[in-house]
Amino acid sequence: MKQKLYTSMGLMSGTSMDGVDISIIQSDGQYQFYNILDEYFEYDVEIQADLIKLRNLVLGENDLSKYSNELGNLERKITFFHAEKINQILLKYKHEIDLIGFHGQTIFHEPLKKITKQLGDGYLLSQLLKKKVVYDFRQKDIENDGQGAPLTPIFHYLISNILNEKFKTEFPIGFINIGGITNLTKIKSISNNFEDDINAFDIGPGNCLIDDWVRKNSNKKFDENGNISKAGKIDQLITNQITENFKIETYAKSLDVKDFDNSFARGLSFENGCSTITNFTGYLIAKGIENINTNNKIKFLISGGGRKNIALIDCIKDNFNNKNNFILENIDKYGFNGDFIESQAFGYLAIRSFLNLPISFPNTTGCLKPTTGGKLVKNF
Repeated sequence: MKQKLYTSMGLMSGTSMDGVDISIIQSDGQYQFYNILDEYFEYDVEIQADLIKLRNLVLGENDLSKYSNELGNLERKITFFHAEKINQILLKYKHEIDLIGFHGQTIFHEPLKKITKQLGDGYLLSQLLKKKVVYDFRQKDIENDGQGAPLTPIFHYLISNILNEKFKTEFPIGFINIGGITNLTKIKSISNNFEDDINAFDIGPGNCLIDDWVRKNSNKKFDENGNISKAGKIDQLITNQITENFKIETYAKSLDVKDFDNSFARGLSFENGCSTITNFTGYLIAKGIENINTNNKIKFLISGGGRKNIALIDCIKDNFNNKNNFILENIDKYGFNGDFIESQAFGYLAIRSFLNLPISFPNTTGCLKPTTGGKLVKNF
């Protein structure tokens, strides 16, 4: 018997801090899924500049209090930005929206201290739109000793079943999202036991080091298609030093853009610096993928903005110890738009939260037991 379908809007603004992805989906919160609409809205220059400035200032929990006024003002701006863009979409999409999954903009994340701060006022958004809003998705997970990330694996689980039915992709299958940070999900099989079937973790930087270098050294915001990197040369001496001295000690901890810096490239030309940073990023991603310790060939479907950086994808492949074990393919090849996997996921997570179903698991975030997340607000 088919379960009720809910229409949900997912809102995602990632660690790249460039804008908001918005998706409308329909799902029962379990195995049924239909994608209806995807749109992207770039932050205006002022909001993006304020976000980057405050992210660089908020380095510890005390800074959340120190800059509380600035954070509050920016949170209000971000919430109004989301509301304005949603209203633009709703002028075109005339059907009823049951739920809005509002991720907000992460400004500080420290699971060990059980603190995670996403800028975005769920109460205000609900009031402005006259819709039920689910927000603050990560707090319950870290209160249950989880890392609060990654949260998309349960959506990857849903996708894997759809892809297997449609394309016979088989199992195991992996998903890699290259946003500001890169995370990986491995789906062993489809059964009634999520805890055994899903394994996920953050594996390294994604676009964050490359974007930061490009923004600081040019008037561009990112390395489109990897063209800047391809125009330069990897500095092998620096590469040898940084790969020898920097290691990700454990994949059991969620990663943040503040865990990495690109100062090692200081003194290099713009192009050579970009090429060296891209190779280092690819090296860390490759080592993270190899952490799954598979003896069999496994296909990984790549989503996120980083999948378009040809130079980065080439660097990942070049840094594999056993290139025959891993196949990297663009998820777009299978009918999913890789730019909107996370916004679709948060629409799906909003439905699961509303139904009190778990959104994180011991093998995805390290939480003690399967945990639901998100706060539901109806402020109208």
